[in-house]
Amino acid sequence: MDFSLSDDQKALVQAAADFAKAELADHAAEWDARSHFPLDVIRRAGETGFLGIYTPEEHGGLGLSRLDASLIFEQLAQSCVATTAYLTIHNMVTWMIASWGDDALREAWVPQMISGEVLGSYCLTEPGAGSDAAHLRTKAVREGDEYVISGSKMFISGAGSTEVLVVMARTGAPDSGAGGVSAIVVPADAAGIEYGKNEEKMGWKSQPTRLVSFDGVRVPVTNRLGAEGEGFKFAMKGLDGGRLNIASCSLGAAQHALTLSRNYMSERKQFGRELNQFQALQFKLADMATELTAARLMVRQAAWRLDQNDPEAPVHCAMAKRFATDVGFQVCNEALQLHGGYGYIREYPLERLVRDTRVHQILEGTNEIMRLIAARRLLADGVIESLQLT
Repeated sequence: MDFSLSDDQKALVQAAADFAKAELADHAAEWDARSHFPLDVIRRAGETGFLGIYTPEEHGGLGLSRLDASLIFEQLAQSCVATTAYLTIHNMVTWMIASWGDDALREAWVPQMISGEVLGSYCLTEPGAGSDAAHLRTKAVREGDEYVISGSKMFISGAGSTEVLVVMARTGAPDSGAGGVSAIVVPADAAGIEYGKNEEKMGWKSQPTRLVSFDGVRVPVTNRLGAEGEGFKFAMKGLDGGRLNIASCSLGAAQHALTLSRNYMSERKQFGRELNQFQALQFKLADMATELTAARLMVRQAAWRLDQNDPEAPVHCAMAKRFATDVGFQVCNEALQLHGGYGYIREYPLERLVRDTRVHQILEGTNEIMRLIAARRLLADGVIESLQLT
């Protein structure tokens, strides 16, 4: 059992650190303050391969593992959580089209998505279907060689600024559940699409979040990913990786908060002593580091399981997402507390880290749903016993 990173993985981490330092770190606070979506920087990420991290090499991507992707996203998030979070979404959309689109669909979209010429959004959540995604109501009715899409999607990252949407729509009967959902690639400027206002959010301010409405939007049937009715399966496969991606963003944020706390405790004096000389604060720093290390191990193990196509990978992804996003927010919040009043003002990055990590406990499946996924699987015979062997 070897927990060390390979030389190639260390090189990936360094490449991500270099990109983050050059393109993200000095601008994150300004982007947050202005609610600015840095499209130019995101497109430049294509030059490093960071827009097709785990898209297969045969389709132009880097073909890296989910563990490699986690390392990259953790590093990038140390400089800008919100921008990195969008990069994870684009990577998921690119991978989905590359994995389940036909040759013509892949050729039409994937090369441009990897280069950054085209950016993508993932459309699953609806105003009335968040955690209960199997009962989504957006429908795609087949008319000849076309689907006619009607409905709406809510909280869509990047919407209004991206060029392609992967839309989960009901192609089966209204009561067909998960088996009646298909995944369809839709050009973002197709006739009949309208975008709502950019939502005023607590965090993630440097990426837009909008309602997307579909009113008789027509796309070719060939824009469907896989077979009709396979969309929900694809969505869940995408979310297994997406949960690790967002967990990795939480790890990066918490790592940054921990580093800032260590530095601040060495510099700040109270009652004639540096803060790092107070045992209570030493214990606090130790607890933050311990929780973060445990979360990182969970995320990396779950990523490894996903790479191995382990049948138990989904439950490990759910547990890792729940734990890492809870810990990420907790560490950032404790770091803010350690900074006192300085942590609460925008001149310091702590309040932004707290705001940006809070939503990670909600998206890609709420942490309550992660508990439900884990509990249902753990109730099966032998599963709890198997945990000690992994």
